[in-house]
Amino acid sequence: MTYQTISLSTDPRGVAVLTLARADKHNAMSALMIDELTRAAAELGADGTVRAVVLTGEGKSFCAGGDLSWMQAQMAADADTRFREARKLAEMLDALNRLPKPLVGAVQGNAFGGGLGLISVCDVAIGADHAKLGLTETRLGLIPATIGPYVVARMGEARARRVFMSARIFDAPEAVELGLLARIVAADALDAAVEREVVPYLSCAPGAVASAKQLVRDLGPRIDAETIDHTIRALVDRWETDEAAEGIGAFFDKRKAAWMP
Repeated sequence: MTYQTISLSTDPRGVAVLTLARADKHNAMSALMIDELTRAAAELGADGTVRAVVLTGEGKSFCAGGDLSWMQAQMAADADTRFREARKLAEMLDALNRLPKPLVGAVQGNAFGGGLGLISVCDVAIGADHAKLGLTETRLGLIPATIGPYVVARMGEARARRVFMSARIFDAPEAVELGLLARIVAADALDAAVEREVVPYLSCAPGAVASAKQLVRDLGPRIDAETIDHTIRALVDRWETDEAAEGIGAFFDKRKAAWMP
């Protein structure tokens, strides 16, 4: 299967590397990338030779979140189109979260908005110590809706409240404190740290790993169809507000939004 916005390779051991490949756009998630990530998750899940998956990004950024042009298009769309596009985003996150293989995040650069959703669906994420992160949606008049269940499951409600609404940018050490990253290392040590995380899985029974992952998800916070539908409605409702129009419009006009001091 060929891809345009991501790359996918697998080594002889069965370790697959899924790479966000829009470095010129800071790996922001476009409609095409969302579709390709969903397809890649299905491909990896069905491939019996794949033992573990590493999720990373090309260039300086891990993922800048949703592509602003994609979000701008949603502002101009009708309600049905908005709902369909929001569902595609939610289903992509769900597909990665349900991947029946270990998913290890190699966060080599900054991550904002939806990028934190991608980190949160990983079973473990290791970050470069220079990375900056933030849930920046409210600065645009939006909310971290479809990523919300995964972010809260990763951080816990109390820790998520510290950064979920403020759009505050935080550093890699705080991301560890928040539970978003398992640990941080120097950028030039990231590959080795990820390798140490992956190697133990190669000694485990693949079916047992898949069953254990399913069990831990069943025992954790509920993220089912009802939860996902709730987040889709919340995002669509936000897209329809005057604040969202003002926030996204201000971004493209390169001016301050009305609520900013």
